[in-house]
Amino acid sequence: MQSPKVNPYMAVAIGVVAVSTSAILVKVSSAPSGVIAFYRLFFSVLLMLPVFLIKYVSELRLITKRDWVFTGIAGIFLAFHFILWFESLNYTSVASSTVLVTLQPLFAFVGAYLFFKERVSAKAILSGVIAIGGSVIISWGDFKISGSALFGDFLAIVACALVTVYLLFGQTVRKRMSLITYTFIVYSISSITLFFYVIAVGESFYPYPTSDWVYFILLALIPTLLGHTLFNWSIKWISASVISMAILFEPVGATVLAFYLLGEKVIWTQIIGGLVVIAGITLFLVDERKMKLKNQTEINSISG
Repeated sequence: MQSPKVNPYMAVAIGVVAVSTSAILVKVSSAPSGVIAFYRLFFSVLLMLPVFLIKYVSELRLITKRDWVFTGIAGIFLAFHFILWFESLNYTSVASSTVLVTLQPLFAFVGAYLFFKERVSAKAILSGVIAIGGSVIISWGDFKISGSALFGDFLAIVACALVTVYLLFGQTVRKRMSLITYTFIVYSISSITLFFYVIAVGESFYPYPTSDWVYFILLALIPTLLGHTLFNWSIKWISASVISMAILFEPVGATVLAFYLLGEKVIWTQIIGGLVVIAGITLFLVDERKMKLKNQTEINSISG
């Protein structure tokens, strides 16, 4: 394999910093959560449109009815994930919200067990207990601050569950569809969903101050397109498990940015709870990697 011109580990590091800006940009915007989510995905679709039309539009005729349905469901769940996660930032801190959203691997593990009957190891269960314990510590600390902070934590956890459903529906479709085509369709469906949501709840698409329009475009450019594009590019040279581990540092980056840019203070329960959550998910991802290697070895031995 040809060596990349850019160190893939450096690309992943930049990607983590890029996605860490998401919560900050949402926090400083004065627009409602649904409107922020709509423009983030709408501008992402507009930026992707030229590439999609030039190189990938022909793939549309190859998509099966089942894949259209699954992609549609994924897009709808992604839309509501953004609504609830952005809304959580109105009630709780960047630190608490981003840490709780990183529980996604555990939700995916539960979903894979329930819907795909994947095996569950004792370490996976232990890692889940540890991560949930960390989230309890965070929530307990936030409850002591205010009931609204605890409500924000609840919204972040529900948002995490919704993005897991999005990933579960998308994982089989992605095997038969290019990344650009899948992402473009999902973001388009999410944008349409959010458009009708904004109308249904009576929010306004305009007017907003110039600063908000800058934040909308930055959300599309930096965490959405730059961050995830770098992750998807790097996966050619480094394993998905490494990237998954790296993404766990998003709450760290977001918390540091919130401290310096927004003046948000971090309390001891957020620090301890966040470290416990990250430790639990790290244990889970390491165990998952070992399980995959073991399964692959068994398959190779049988086929051999």
